[in-house]
Amino acid sequence: MSPRISPAPAGAASRRAAKPTVVYPAGAMQKPDMAVLESARRTMVKTQEIVVPPRDARAFRVSRGQFFRIVSIEGPQVGDLNLWNAHDLSERFFSGKTRALHATHVGTGDRLWSTMPQLRPMATISHDTLGWYGFDADGAGIHDVIGTRCDPYTHLLLGGTSYNFCCHSNLSRALAAELKTDVRAVEHHVHDVLNVFMCTGFTGDTHQYFMKASPVRPGDFIELFAEIDLLGALSACPGGDCSATHSSDVAACYPLKIEVFEPDRTRLDSWRWPLPNTYHRGHGSDR
Repeated sequence: MSPRISPAPAGAASRRAAKPTVVYPAGAMQKPDMAVLESARRTMVKTQEIVVPPRDARAFRVSRGQFFRIVSIEGPQVGDLNLWNAHDLSERFFSGKTRALHATHVGTGDRLWSTMPQLRPMATISHDTLGWYGFDADGAGIHDVIGTRCDPYTHLLLGGTSYNFCCHSNLSRALAAELKTDVRAVEHHVHDVLNVFMCTGFTGDTHQYFMKASPVRPGDFIELFAEIDLLGALSACPGGDCSATHSSDVAACYPLKIEVFEPDRTRLDSWRWPLPNTYHRGHGSDR
């Protein structure tokens, strides 16, 4: 039995015809100086690389002013990225606000914003080899900030079975290993992700979140510039290229690589480093 739908009232057509308004006009924000980043990029030298095995995750650290890349190295593979302030895990990547300030999918020049009360850029996307993809005929794009992360709780809810290599589980274990503590002590720090290389959108009829085969190929990468000291974790999703599933032992999965680069710091002399948001949490309560 389908849900009961209330009848349309008089004037329904005029209500539907209301013009949309962008909630957070992008022009109101200060844009990153991409010329400065491009100048610094030309001098950068690789200092570290970490390979993330399929259906697993690894933590990594990036200092303010360094660049880091997530690289496809063997086959089409998507990844789930978490970022924290390396000195304060309560400040972490805020996918919902990033989506509101930029778009459902992010690319070169967009920033990854942190949670309130800091609400500041954690990293700026400095290069993206999949920027050519844009949005396809299905409305799908790359690098979304709309999905959460595959997790064992939803897997059990929908399928009735346990699966412990979901990205949530992988990220929890990677963070626990980095901090040398128990998974249960840090699991609550794992948060909604940047779905790196994932090709996603919403269906036109029911507006449900969908995924399709990622166009990523070996050699493709997304590169970010760290605007604060970062602790990150990346999971190589058990869905592989996510053409059919995102929690599976049968999908073809491949490793991902994290590369960290140090630039000539003098090229960043004019960069405006982000400060925590200046709004005070008690500001409105004193009236």
